[in-house]
Order: sequence, then structure tokens, then C-alpha cells
Amino acid sequence: MKIKSVNLETVIGPTTKHLPANTLPEVAYAGNSNVGKSSLINVLMNRKHLAHTSQKPGKTQTINFYNINRELYLVDLPGYGYTNAPESEKKKWGKMVERYLYESEQLACVFLLVDIRHEPSANDKQMYEWIDYMGYQTIVIATKADKLKPSQIDSHLSVIEDVLSMEEDGILIPFSSKTKEGLDDIYDLMDQVIENAQESDDSSENLPESDDQAENSGVER
Repeated sequence: MKIKSVNLETVIGPTTKHLPANTLPEVAYAGNSNVGKSSLINVLMNRKHLAHTSQKPGKTQTINFYNINRELYLVDLPGYGYTNAPESEKKKWGKMVERYLYESEQLACVFLLVDIRHEPSANDKQMYEWIDYMGYQTIVIATKADKLKPSQIDSHLSVIEDVLSMEEDGILIPFSSKTKEGLDDIYDLMDQVIENAQESDDSSENLPESDDQAENSGVER
């Protein structure tokens, strides 16, 4: 994927009644607060300050829709697991994310970010299981890979696979916003989403008309 244009097109909060009526495929990025999601998005989009990074967890409190190349939406979900947030705020964020995952008609897959240095948290495991239950493809990105020695990477990835009970064909990508390790793999997966959506549109256009459609259009059968 070559990034030609990126626009923060829509921002919705807990009080927003309706999701945007997007027609392009969406890929969502979810993860614990302070997992490095904003840094990853900035690297992906080749922008320094597109997504705001902060040392203070829980900064993202809205769902942000980034239109990429007019082909795909990258959806930045609020970070979960921020213990210092008021309980009322956490409930609002949770309901907002849950509604998006339930109601989005264009969501193709979810990239779940976990910190490669630590075992996935209970919140990580719950999110992974819930996304899987909803029927979405879940791609796990193990962030901050540059914080480990190369010899430690495989063992830490194995721990993540075990804790999340990932299937053998599950996708797990070590990533570093500093070295850009894993960046091409993520681009490839996003390209695949675009290609699948285009193929689906082409198939829909080529579907044979029903008898009622033929009658209404004046086409003889």
C-alpha cells in the first residue's frame, strides 16, 4: 500500500446517535491504553502527528474514521483498560465501541494491539474472544518489538498465542514504530481488504437478475 491521501473524515463520541454511512471497507484498530496505537497509526499513514500520541493513557476517547486513498477507512477505537478513568466514562467508551462493532456494515477486520513485552491482559483476552465471537477476522499486532532482543521475540509471541488461545492459522505480527518492523505485513493485509471489497462489488454487479427485476427492467427471459 502506498499512502497517497489521508483525511480524518468523521469523529463520533458516546452521544453520537448514528454511525457514518460509509460505503468503503473499514479496518478497526483496538488495544489497551498506552499500547502504542497512535504511534502505529502515524507510522502506517506516514504522518508524524495524525493520531495524537501522549504519555498519558486514555487520550483517545472518540472513534476516529480516517479515509485512506479514498479506498479504505482506518477506524481508531478508544483504548480500553485505562484504570484511572471514571467508571462512568469507561462504560460510555465500552458502549460506544460495542455499538460500532455491532452496527458497522463495512467493518472487514479488527487489528488488536498487544504489548509484546507482557502477557495479554484479561481485557486483551476478552476483546479477542468477543471480536472472534462477532465473526470478524482478528489480526494481532505485538507492538514495541524493538524493546526486546531479537532472540526474545519468538518466545514472547508464543506466550501471546497461548494466552489468547489463537488458532494455528491466526495472524500475529511483531511490530515496532521505531524500526518499522511488521509495517509491510500490515500494509499487505489492508490491501487485501480493499481487493476483497472490490471483488465483492464486481460479483454483485455480475449477479443475474431475478425474474421480477427482468420484468421491471423490460428485459425478456
